[in-house]
Parts: sequence; structure tokens; C-alpha cells
Amino acid sequence: MCKLVVIDDNPTDHYIMQRLLHNNYNCEQATYTYDGRLVLDFLEQNKETAALPDVIFLDLDMPELTGWEFLDELETFNRQSKKTVQVHIMSSSIRSADVFHSKKYACVNSFMTKPLSRDEINKICEQAGPGRRDVA
Repeated sequence: MCKLVVIDDNPTDHYIMQRLLHNNYNCEQATYTYDGRLVLDFLEQNKETAALPDVIFLDLDMPELTGWEFLDELETFNRQSKKTVQVHIMSSSIRSADVFHSKKYACVNSFMTKPLSRDEINKICEQAGPGRRDVA
């Protein structure tokens, strides 16, 4: 069972993700936030515990801390943590430059265009579940 976090500044996108995750047996816990800074603070405070999420769904275009700024800080966190947190970018952008730029981050596992599908989310949650390899 995976633990995931959705970071997006759009309440409609939160609602869509909640509906897509409804009755998903691969997802034990989902948290939704509008602020990536809260997630970074949580990661830092819990880096030695089992509370860390397995997966983060991240929107890039955010008003306070952009998705790119979040990824810069998460890369630093992942290098220092025993557990690598995966990121799946979800964006309304279809700019090839954004896709290309996202590949420079080791933590980014995929770049998906909104709206996401239930099958995409189920596959990600299934792959992030038990037996997933973490950094030692």
C-alpha cells in the first residue's frame, strides 16, 4: 500500500484526484495540499520515520513555491534521506521544454498531462507499494 501526497493549487484538481483514488486498494493514505513548503517541512521533520510518502503528485505552476523550486529542494532531501520519494508531475502544460527540464531531476518518475486517468494512478500506486526498492 502506498502513501501519497497531491500538491496542487487548484481545488478542482484535488477533487478529481480524490475521485480517481476512491476505492483504490493500492493507496493506503492520500494527503492533499496547496502548499509544497508544508510538504518539504513535513519531510524534513519525519525523515527518520515511516511517515514519509511513497509518491508525490506535483503540479508545476503554483503561486508561492513553484513545482520547479519544490523539485530542487526535494532532490537535496532525497540525497540525504534513507527513503527516496518518487514524484509524478501532473501538469496542464504540454510544453516539450517542461518535459525536457523535468528529466534533469532524479526523483521525477513521469510527466503526465492533466486530467490523469484512473489507470495511470492505479499503476503508479501499485508500483510504489510493498517491495519497492529504497536507497539504503
